[in-house]
Amino acid sequence: MAKATLFGVPASHPTYAAELMLRQKGVDYRRVDLVAVVHRGVLRVLGFPGITVPALRLEGRRVQGTRAIAEALDGARPGAPLVPDPAVAAAEAWADQHYQAVPRRLVWNALSRDRSTLATFLTDAKLGVPVSVAAGLGGPVIKAAVRANEADEAHVRADLAKLPELIHHVHDLLRAGTIGGEHPNVADYQIATSTALLATMDDIRPMLEDRPTLDHARQVAPGYPGHVNRVFPQDWLQA
Repeated sequence: MAKATLFGVPASHPTYAAELMLRQKGVDYRRVDLVAVVHRGVLRVLGFPGITVPALRLEGRRVQGTRAIAEALDGARPGAPLVPDPAVAAAEAWADQHYQAVPRRLVWNALSRDRSTLATFLTDAKLGVPVSVAAGLGGPVIKAAVRANEADEAHVRADLAKLPELIHHVHDLLRAGTIGGEHPNVADYQIATSTALLATMDDIRPMLEDRPTLDHARQVAPGYPGHVNRVFPQDWLQA
């Protein structure tokens, strides 16, 4: 019987980060996926204080957020720590505050332009309904997610403009050895899953190819689901 229950959203990069940490720590768990945006209210009904995923029930405790889950797992399971030092904690905080939201906004905006590939993000989803059914109902979910995540034109264009700087900072963290070590830590998982989501986008992948950032994502967070066609105007990308 599962000792932990992980509540997430299909293809959510923070959810995948939490799942990878559970696997690293050897914790038996089951995953329950919730519908994007709708998940906010469901989590409150389930007794969680916040509205974000990942949300974890671990041995009677309710924990939310990648960093909090990592610390809870370190406390519950000894071994290679997920939060080994202040440098890792700072890198995870940077990713949480500056990097994580960018791929989320870009993907939701892109899917609002072309949702023909939505089903690719539902691979192995634990929604309790067939993928074809969930994808068929995706239109209203995408519209709601664009609003909820501020994935409008102004934010997306700003994200695209600052993306090279964000990727460069990931390179700096790799060079410093803060991430990319023998034992992945919470910053590895937070950053690699964000990069992996970026790499699902045909518009963005050329910025990542043959770079250490993408190599890191493929090593730490392999098999990330999803594919997004080219949809952004060329002048947005050139800027």
